Amino acid sequence: MSPVRVSHLSRGCTDVLCCILFVLALLGYFVVGIVAWSQGDPRKVIYPTDSSGQFCGQAGTRKKPFLFYFNIMKCASPLVLLEFQCPTTQICVEKCPDRFLTLKKVVSSKNDQDYYKAYCKEGTDLSTTILKDGLCPAMVIPSRPFTHRCFPALGKNKAGAVVVGNRTVFDDGSDMINSTDLLEGAKLELRLVAMKIFEDYTRSWYWILLGLVIAMVVSLIFIILMRYLAGIMVWVMIVMAILVIGYGIVHCYMEYARLKQQPGSDITLQDIGLQTDFAVYLEIRQTWLAFMIILCILEVIIVLLLIFLRKRILIAIALIKEASRAIGYVMSSLFYPLLTFALVALVIAYWAITAVFLSTSNEPVYKVFNETDCPHSRETCDPKTFNTSNISAVCPDAQCLFAFYGGETYYHKYLILFQFYNLFLFFWCANFVTALGQVTLAGAFASYYWALKKPDDLPAFPIFSSLGRALRYHTGSLAFGALILSIVQVIRVLLEYLDHKLKGAQNKFAKFLLSCLKCCFWCLEKFIKFLNRNAYIMMAIYGKNFCSSARDAFFLLMRNIVRVAVLDKVTDFLLFLGKLLIVGLVGIFSFFFFSGRIKATEDVGFTLNYYWVPILTVVVGSYLIAHGFFSVYAMCVDTLFLCFCEDLERNDGSTDRPYFMSPELRDILSVNETDEDRGGVQAWRTEGSRNSTVQQHSEE
Repeated sequence: MSPVRVSHLSRGCTDVLCCILFVLALLGYFVVGIVAWSQGDPRKVIYPTDSSGQFCGQAGTRKKPFLFYFNIMKCASPLVLLEFQCPTTQICVEKCPDRFLTLKKVVSSKNDQDYYKAYCKEGTDLSTTILKDGLCPAMVIPSRPFTHRCFPALGKNKAGAVVVGNRTVFDDGSDMINSTDLLEGAKLELRLVAMKIFEDYTRSWYWILLGLVIAMVVSLIFIILMRYLAGIMVWVMIVMAILVIGYGIVHCYMEYARLKQQPGSDITLQDIGLQTDFAVYLEIRQTWLAFMIILCILEVIIVLLLIFLRKRILIAIALIKEASRAIGYVMSSLFYPLLTFALVALVIAYWAITAVFLSTSNEPVYKVFNETDCPHSRETCDPKTFNTSNISAVCPDAQCLFAFYGGETYYHKYLILFQFYNLFLFFWCANFVTALGQVTLAGAFASYYWALKKPDDLPAFPIFSSLGRALRYHTGSLAFGALILSIVQVIRVLLEYLDHKLKGAQNKFAKFLLSCLKCCFWCLEKFIKFLNRNAYIMMAIYGKNFCSSARDAFFLLMRNIVRVAVLDKVTDFLLFLGKLLIVGLVGIFSFFFFSGRIKATEDVGFTLNYYWVPILTVVVGSYLIAHGFFSVYAMCVDTLFLCFCEDLERNDGSTDRPYFMSPELRDILSVNETDEDRGGVQAWRTEGSRNSTVQQHSEE
């Protein structure tokens, strides 16, 4: 009888204590969510808040969805970094201004007064005293809305100079202002790039979705073809991946040669520095030379690996063929990643919504803002009683304006702990969902391997049977493995936070120590992920707890370390080439499409600020889609590999102890196995025989 069926008969609940702890943590997570949802107000994030604490575009200001700054130049104040609010009056307006006007000119000429009133405080009667009273801005300039806030409509002319409404300088009523001052004053350099990227997404989102659909269809076709033509498809993937990278090298060289004829293209990347217009980099020879060198190195590495591992590639192809047969009998496994994706999306959505509600569960805090010296500057104030308070008498030009959201209650003081708990449970739940997917697929594929008569001995619904076993018996073990990984990930997040805080520090030893810790915990996370994955496979086979499964998997891999290095990893490398091929094909197509180099796309009728934005989105999305489909193959290969190693140790191919591996896999392994491997396997079989006898007695 196969190990899966024997262990299924004697299988019991594992790591019950951790299961209880996980359930209690989830209940606490729901409580935190309920408290956050009852206290928070996401409108504080979605809608901007004016100086009186009103939400623009909501009740009372429903027809005024945009926030207008009286003096955008004051946003350069260090106070913005401390309290996240510009120290200038802000009001809700119906639309952003589209022309240059000054208060002095409007009052003197009495033209455009109705237009200008829209950017003054409500009920203002234009007069010569309103500027001193702070009821109107000194000027308005052409602006564009971004995240419901009016920012200057910055751009660049043909000479590369910064302009606002085609002007490089303009009058504010008392002085001339240079347009470049707004870049620093309003911190708009990155906002300008973000606005252009946002515009690109709004113009091309449906084409991006089409590119992702194409990537999904191509990935599905590859998987289906591998089911029937595994050997051929692997060689096709190898050849095509080499050709795709080779085309990239040729294209980079052609661009490099073309730019040789253009003056000014020989400047270095260091000379131009950081540019927000990334198209500038593509007009420099050094950029294409760097791309070409990187692709050449990648091409050489792949070719050398294929040459030196050519014999092991044959074994890996046999393992992939076996994985294709297993997936053919368990076709529902191809759609299981959709369930994992849905559960992970649910976890992310719950975390994000809870985080937003927690961050918006504060109360509005008002501060005293003033133009001249004032002893009460930046003190907390109440706008309802401010005009009758002593502060307004001492500081006549002071105003009580909305500053930020905060609070002084115990709930507000310990809000950071709720956010930390939300983050930790997010990692724990996400890792649990991933672990559930791995053990479910491992159980289904292990049932296939340990079926002596394939597919007659397979259960009717392998995926559902494996999922039921995982949830019924091993919820605690999955939570245990996910907990260990989550702790390491949270520590890494804290280290990144400390690194961000210490960027301006001068202590080199502290920076060095922090870098070492970050490197160590990165390696630890990778090792734990590798160990957990194999522990879940052993858990799916034998039904032991997490620690026992991890120990058995670790020592089994150590006894087969050569096979792990040159067989299992070669298979991972071949599957990576498949993902690289899909990403390369879709990436090349999207490059020619979005850059306008295909004549057929000229009729599409959209122009982009940065055509690399949709290209990069499609490439990253294509990799994630391809990774989702090929992850089934990777899990199947890893499961079959561990089952193969276990099969070699437990059995010797005799009538009493026959191999469970397929004849095709057994034939190619016996042909490619070296004498040293045979000697090692014989020793493993002897030890495995003793372990198997003990295991069977304990199960009986």
